[in-house]
Order: sequence, then C-alpha cells, then structure tokens
Amino acid sequence: QVQLVESGGGLVQAGGSLTLSCAGSGRTLSSYAMGWFRQAPGKEREFVAAIRWSGGTDYGDSVKGRFTIARDNTKNTVYLQMNSLKPEDTAVYYCNADSQYITIVTMGKADYWGQGTQVTVSS
Repeated sequence: QVQLVESGGGLVQAGGSLTLSCAGSGRTLSSYAMGWFRQAPGKEREFVAAIRWSGGTDYGDSVKGRFTIARDNTKNTVYLQMNSLKPEDTAVYYCNADSQYITIVTMGKADYWGQGTQVTVSS
C-alpha cells in the first residue's frame, strides 16, 4: 500500500511562488507515474501536471509555462514548482500515483491519492 502526503501549500500573493511536495511511503515510487490535480470550490477536479517514471512530463493548459513538475526518486518525492501564481490557481492540490501514466493523464484516475493541500492566491 502506498501513502502520499502533500505539503507546502499556503497563502501567497498573486505573482508569487510556491513549491508543493508529495512524499510517498510504503513502496518505492520510482516506477510509478505521478501527477498533480487540483479542485476549486464548486468546480470539477482539474489536471495540473504529470511525470513519467522516466521523467517525461505533461501539463494542463492553464499552467503551462508557469508550473514545473519534478521528482526525486531517491526521496520518493514529487514536487510542483508554481510560479506567477494567479487567484484562479486557488484550489486544493492533490498528488497521485499510478503504474500507468495514461491513466493519470487521460482518465484523471490513479491507484493512490494524497489528502490534499490548500493553495490560496490573493489578488
């Protein structure tokens, strides 16, 4: 069983930056695809970014050029560097992990999910 714990959320002004972390335990995640999703109040869950076990990445259109996903397999951790934050980035951010990259990117599903971390961007 895999446990994922997000951290790094908080309150930031528009134009600022935050880095989210997602630490995995229970199993090594080096062979897993990992991703980030977000959900704002009253809205559907939205794909943010995903990274293959080999390091290839994909991003949602709304965050391309501003967010960067990265992983450190030695620490069993995936990161989301968020720059040029906007009020519309306000949401609960969730990380996930799945053995199949396509499951995360195209289906928005995953075997394992974290509990989420709140990001609030003030104008």
